[in-house]
Amino acid sequence: MKSISRFLFLLLIVTFATCYSQKSEVVKSKTVYSSDDLKIIQLSENVFQHISYLQTDSFGNVECNGMIAKDGNETIIFDTPTNDKSSAELISFIKNKLHSKINAVVPTHFHDDCLGGLKEFTKNNIPSYSSYKTIELAKKAGANVPDHGFENNLSLNVGNQKVYIQFFDEGHTKDNVVGYFPKERALFGGCLIKEIDATKGYLGDANVKTWSATVEKVKTKYPDAKIVIPGHGEIGGKELLDYTIRLFKNN
Repeated sequence: MKSISRFLFLLLIVTFATCYSQKSEVVKSKTVYSSDDLKIIQLSENVFQHISYLQTDSFGNVECNGMIAKDGNETIIFDTPTNDKSSAELISFIKNKLHSKINAVVPTHFHDDCLGGLKEFTKNNIPSYSSYKTIELAKKAGANVPDHGFENNLSLNVGNQKVYIQFFDEGHTKDNVVGYFPKERALFGGCLIKEIDATKGYLGDANVKTWSATVEKVKTKYPDAKIVIPGHGEIGGKELLDYTIRLFKNN
């Protein structure tokens, strides 16, 4: 009888430990800044989502996501807000509330939801990095042009950590890259990655034939990703990668 009781007690401990471990993986987000033009949500100790708004003819007023990766008193931003006004708010928040330096901003492709607010970063002497493809396409489109280019991948220092930026192949655009912050297992997928139940969205510059295979490569490269931020809509985990792969399969 004692052995059965002891077994049940141990089983209870294991079950509790497993549940606790699973709960600790859940993102507990909270809004830390909100205005008419910008919202900032803390997703983990060192990762924030910034949301700005883009008025479009086809999809109305669209929420556009970006990511802030932080370590110590340094940050790196993925994608600018959509305009200079909301970029100014973001820069002010990081300087005055997070008390951090912005080492760099990384537009993940050439559309306005990634670099529409770039001039404000340039005004504040914050360097910008993007792929050479993004620089080329931005020039052709008459858009804001980032300062520094890279071929297919780049790593940048933030505090004592690194963030990694990589081009895997075409999808939403010919130049879409993703960012990864290993410390928090946070993947910024940008517009290459869709929120759950999203439609295919704007396809004017897309390569739908390669899109699924490109996301497969991202999934293989970052199997430990816990926080996944799409270009628009709700964040999640690796299920966003799986959903995007299915959405564009057999196109």
